Amino acid sequence: MSGPETIRLRRDYLAANKGRRVVTAGFVLLVNHRRDSDSAIRAGFTVTKKIGGAVVRNRMKRRFRALARELLLDLGVAGADHVLIGRDGGVTRDYALLRADLEKALGKAHLPPR
Repeated sequence: MSGPETIRLRRDYLAANKGRRVVTAGFVLLVNHRRDSDSAIRAGFTVTKKIGGAVVRNRMKRRFRALARELLLDLGVAGADHVLIGRDGGVTRDYALLRADLEKALGKAHLPPR
């Protein structure tokens, strides 16, 4: 099963920081509409050393990639970059709860800005 394209460049992560931000218990979702003609949904994942060592960070990123494969193509914003930033509670949070959090966060990301 194929998922969204992966964000590779630092400038794309920095640009995503200017987009819509939705905070949940396990992660922060950033959604930034790209101003180009490409309608592809892209995803990026960030987990800092504050969360834990390499094993913990990689486990969290694997969970994020699985969530992105499951949900982003159906619920993501077309032509936008989606960045998941790991939070401390995300490592131990139940996968089903993370999935529900991402569904809710993607719904909020579709709302028009205030």
